[in-house]
Amino acid sequence: MNKLKIGWSEVDITPKKGTKISLAGQFYERITDEVEGPITVTAFALDSGDEQMIICSCDLAGTAQNLCRMVKEKIKDKLPISTDKVIINAIHTHTSYVYKQVRTLPTAMSYLKTVLPKDMEYEALVSNEKCVQPDDALLFLVDKIADAILQAWANRKEGYFQCGFGRAPVGMCRRVCYDDGSAKMWGETNLANFTELEGGNDSGIELMYVYDEKKEISGVVASIACPAQVVEQRSYISSDYWGKVKENLRKYFKKDIFVLGLCSAAGDQCPRDLVRWVEPETPVDDPNIKHLHIVEHRADPSMFDISGLKVVGKRISNEIISVYEELDKSKMKNTAEFEHRTINMTFPLRKVTIAEYEDAVNKINDYIAKNRGKHANFDDNARLYVYSGICDRYNIQQTVNTFKEEIHIIRLDDIAIATKNNELFLDYGNQIKARSLAKQTFLIQLACGCGGYLPTEKAEKGSHYSAYVSSGTTGHIGGNLLVRETLENINNMFRK
Repeated sequence: MNKLKIGWSEVDITPKKGTKISLAGQFYERITDEVEGPITVTAFALDSGDEQMIICSCDLAGTAQNLCRMVKEKIKDKLPISTDKVIINAIHTHTSYVYKQVRTLPTAMSYLKTVLPKDMEYEALVSNEKCVQPDDALLFLVDKIADAILQAWANRKEGYFQCGFGRAPVGMCRRVCYDDGSAKMWGETNLANFTELEGGNDSGIELMYVYDEKKEISGVVASIACPAQVVEQRSYISSDYWGKVKENLRKYFKKDIFVLGLCSAAGDQCPRDLVRWVEPETPVDDPNIKHLHIVEHRADPSMFDISGLKVVGKRISNEIISVYEELDKSKMKNTAEFEHRTINMTFPLRKVTIAEYEDAVNKINDYIAKNRGKHANFDDNARLYVYSGICDRYNIQQTVNTFKEEIHIIRLDDIAIATKNNELFLDYGNQIKARSLAKQTFLIQLACGCGGYLPTEKAEKGSHYSAYVSSGTTGHIGGNLLVRETLENINNMFRK
């Protein structure tokens, strides 16, 4: 086997001082030029001569299909390998750019735009000329992500790697179940009707330590089952807890160490303990966060604020350092069995019933009748999102039954890497990890597109945000298919 060549790059995407951007990830608009910490794009290239992969982790909420397509178009004549070997993924921070997104299927608000009278449409502040516009943000990000990928490839040198496993309590289920069978994201647990959190959690951290030709550490790859969403409701620019992880690791190792943050299956996860609920230090605009029955608990600091951000960053970086200190450095490898498959997997469209469609139409018509002349605010936007999404899906399903998504399955030595573009509920990730024949399985969600949430059957029955039809493109049938196909590909690689 050929010796591995490894390349790294990090490209800053933080807006210039005084430049305002609109932040992605909430129904209410947040425009800011305040920077809590830098946001970046980090790329990691691995080349055996016969096989390659480039993973590019972006401090964004998601990597939409048009963004990925435009990046690959920009690099295809400059990169001497197929762009099918490139994975572009997001850490799912809600404190980074809004950019123009074009997805495989229309967004959940498409129907609403066709029926709301002009004097009732939601007025987005992003039209403000002083704010970076979505079209401009898209072109800026395409350039920066392309630069990161090309630089990582150009920086390839002989190197080594070894894997480890850590554990840090970061992600917890954010969906609460009640005794009537319903569920609610951010639901209150201090109620007699509370029965359980809908899903479990995964405190495991899949780790890869990367070394240069002198066997000195150059970077860390870490896959964590939790989105970067401690300060998701706040109005400043931030890479969330990954920024604190980088700061801490650069103090311990060296200032130029690279950190490739990967979000594992975590569509129903968050950094907050809903059982030991701790209120935000200052109010947030998200109506789902407004709990009526507050009991003061001795628990984590507020996981809505920088105090929580620092704790999460410290937990992760301390564990990465602890695992590193225990590694047997004589077991570094610079050769490995390496296979990278890129698959266009077909998924079934999640459908709605005629009754659901008719109910949604009635709900929207009732809203219009009661609110004539009133512009929709962010609360209206969130409420109508559900019904507009149902109507959109009903119209789409008349002509569309299935759709394709780009999936990557990789074997590197005794580990597997697998991607999905949804916010994949934890149970699917656990099923893949448990049944994978690889010694260790790194999962990357929100990769090579944005397919919305992929809930479990239990979540669909419980309903609420993240399990609505409008929340994603496929449902539990597609989730079960993903698990089967991913396992089939991984395990075939390891049966050879």
